[in-house]
Amino acid sequence: MPYEIDETHDPKLESWVESANDPETDFPIQNLPLFERRVDAVGGTFSSPCIRIGNFALDIMSYNSILCDDTREDENEHPIPPEDEEEFVSGFNVHDMLANGDPRQIRKKASWLLRRGNKLLQEHEFRDEILIPMEKIIADRPRIIGDYTDFYASVHHATNVGTMFRPDNPLLPNYKWIPVGYHGRASSVVASGTPIVRPSGQLSPAEEGGTPSFGPCKLLDYELELGMVVGRGNELGKPISVAEAEEHMLGVCLLNDWSARDMQKWEYVPLGPFLAKNFATSVSPYIVTMEALAPFRCPAYRRPEGDPSPLPHLFDERDQKLGGIDITLEVHLSSQQMREQGMKPIRLSKGSFKDMYWTLSQMLTHHASGGCNMQPGDLLGSGTVSGPLRENRGSLLELTWDGDPFSNPPKPLPGTQRTPIKLPTGEERKFLADGDEVILKGYCEREGFRRIGFGECRGIIEPAAVS
Repeated sequence: MPYEIDETHDPKLESWVESANDPETDFPIQNLPLFERRVDAVGGTFSSPCIRIGNFALDIMSYNSILCDDTREDENEHPIPPEDEEEFVSGFNVHDMLANGDPRQIRKKASWLLRRGNKLLQEHEFRDEILIPMEKIIADRPRIIGDYTDFYASVHHATNVGTMFRPDNPLLPNYKWIPVGYHGRASSVVASGTPIVRPSGQLSPAEEGGTPSFGPCKLLDYELELGMVVGRGNELGKPISVAEAEEHMLGVCLLNDWSARDMQKWEYVPLGPFLAKNFATSVSPYIVTMEALAPFRCPAYRRPEGDPSPLPHLFDERDQKLGGIDITLEVHLSSQQMREQGMKPIRLSKGSFKDMYWTLSQMLTHHASGGCNMQPGDLLGSGTVSGPLRENRGSLLELTWDGDPFSNPPKPLPGTQRTPIKLPTGEERKFLADGDEVILKGYCEREGFRRIGFGECRGIIEPAAVS
C-alpha cells in the first residue's frame, strides 16, 4: 500500500549540506534518491551506490567502510531513534534491502545522517571521502536494472495514436480491461547522456502490396515516460496482489522510449513493437523512492461513465484512493543550431503522471498475475505520458498531429495532417533530426511540502551507422 507521510517529509527539515536547502534544488533532504556512480579503478570500471543530496553524493560503499562502525561510539552526541538503533548503526546494505528487506530504511537512515544538527558525518575527518561533489561524479545507468517491460498505460496516448490509424475504432477491446505492455530489450537501456544512433530498418512500402525498403529511420521520435524499478521480487508461480504491489517497488525514474515510427508502422502487426523500439531506451540516473513520493499521492484516474471497473485482481480500494502520483513531466528540445547559437532548449510539452489510466500497482500486479517472477532491479516503463490537451502530449507523433480524438463531431483529421514545431532558429520539426537533443524533466509540488525533482534524462541523436 502507499507509504505514509512521516517526519522525513517535514518541509521545515533542513540539511547541513546547504545546497540541499535551496528551494530550487531537485534534491532536498526530503528526496534523497538512489543512484550509482561510475568508478574507474585498476582492473576496470565498477559502480558504487550513492544517495543524492543537494549538489553532493553520499557514497554508500565509502560510508560502510569508513563511518558506520563509529556510530555506536558517538550515539549520545548524535541520538538515534531507539526503535531503529540496530538498523542505524549498521551500514547501508542496498542489495539485501532490495531483495529481502525494507528499502525505506535506506532513505530513513540517510535523512537522520544528513539533517541539520547531526554532526556525525559533517565533522568526520573522512567526510570528503564519503560526501563527494557532483562535479566529480559520473552518474551511471542504474546497474541493478535487470529485465525491462514497457506498458501503454495512458488512455490519452492510446486514443491519439489509435485515432490516427483507426479513426472509427481507436481503442482495441482489451485496452480498458488490462494494462497492455510488451517485453523490451534490457541490453539497450542506456544512461542519460548516452548518444542515440539513428536506427536503420525496414520501412513500409509506398503503396499497398509494394516492396519495403531498408534504410535509416525517417520518423524518429521520443516518448516521455516514467520508469518503475522493482525492489523485492516474487517467486515463480506466485502472483503479486494489487494491495501489496507497492511493497515490491523501490522507486521511479525518468524514461525515454525512443521510437522509430516508420519502422514501427510496418512491423507491429501481428506481434507488436520489435526493432522500432529495441535500439535504445534512456533512463535518468536517479531512483526517487516510493517513500519520498508519499506527499504527492492522489486518486487513480477517474474512469468515465461507461468504462468497466477493473477486474477483482486489479482492484483495491486504497489503490483507487491513492494509487495515482502527481508528477509533472516536461519535454525540452535543443537542435544543434540552437546550441551553436547559444540558445536555451525550448519546452515542447508539459503533462502529469496523474492522468495515467492504469496505476503502477495495477501494472506490476498484471505483469506477475500469471506467475511471472519479478526480480529486484526489473524496470517497468509506464508508456507515453499524455494528457487531454495538445500541450500534454508526450511524443512528436501526437504533438505535431492536428487531430482531436475527443471532438465528435467533427471527426478527427487524418493522421497525415501535421503542423510542425517551429524552433527559434527558424527550423521546423515533425520528427527528430540528427543533432537534436531531447531533455526530459520531472518534479513534484504540493502546498505544505518541499518540491522534489527527478533530475534530467538526456539524449542527442547521432546519424545512422554506415554498414
